[in-house]
Amino acid sequence: MRAGVLTLALSCGLLANGCSNLPGKPAPGPEVPRPDSILSSRVLFAQNCAGCHGADGLHGPSTPLASPVYQALVDDATLRRIVAQGLPGSMMPAFSKNFGGELTDAQVDAIVHGIRADWKTGKGLAGETMPPYADDGKGDVKAGEQVYAGNCANCHGPAGGKIGEAGSVLNPAFLSLVVPQTLRTTVIVGRPDLGMPDWRDQKDDPMTAQEVSDVVAFLVAQKPSTTGSAPTAPAQGTVKPPGGAR
Repeated sequence: MRAGVLTLALSCGLLANGCSNLPGKPAPGPEVPRPDSILSSRVLFAQNCAGCHGADGLHGPSTPLASPVYQALVDDATLRRIVAQGLPGSMMPAFSKNFGGELTDAQVDAIVHGIRADWKTGKGLAGETMPPYADDGKGDVKAGEQVYAGNCANCHGPAGGKIGEAGSVLNPAFLSLVVPQTLRTTVIVGRPDLGMPDWRDQKDDPMTAQEVSDVVAFLVAQKPSTTGSAPTAPAQGTVKPPGGAR
């Protein structure tokens, strides 16, 4: 009886030792954190935002978040709404779980806080009257065509004409990927990281809020319709990153 008990004890000991050395068992060390436990703004930005906006908020294919003009244009509530809800119809997705994304409210808050802490200088744009972030829907397409000709065609090419060095912004393929707010933000903020001026550096005088609304209305009017009919302005060629100072 005693021998049987000893054999059983040895067997259990060997079994336990074997289980502790099974192939594939993680080595001793810190456990991988749960995705929803990550609250580092730098980590969250790198994982969710840097691919489009650039690792340092610049030189990505999308809005330059590190631009002082962008930081002055959007308030905290607007920035949080964009991160949480995205821009429906555009390439900017919703990141909040409440809107189909994968981030918690705390993680969305961390990203917004990080963007502000890293790139909002506190100086703002002293003495500058910026066009508002949101469009009032009162842009005039015909007037916008003239604004485009005077402020944009030099770099992007005239409507129906040769494409400029900065690439076409009238290309249907490009316009089908953007929403009016994306166009408006780009007109106001520019792409300083790629050589495109903001609303202040167009021609001799800054663009007025009405001119910004008008040129956005003109660009939106060139967007291909969902029924497949041709855009109202002749299509232009492949889109390139904007370049050139004016």
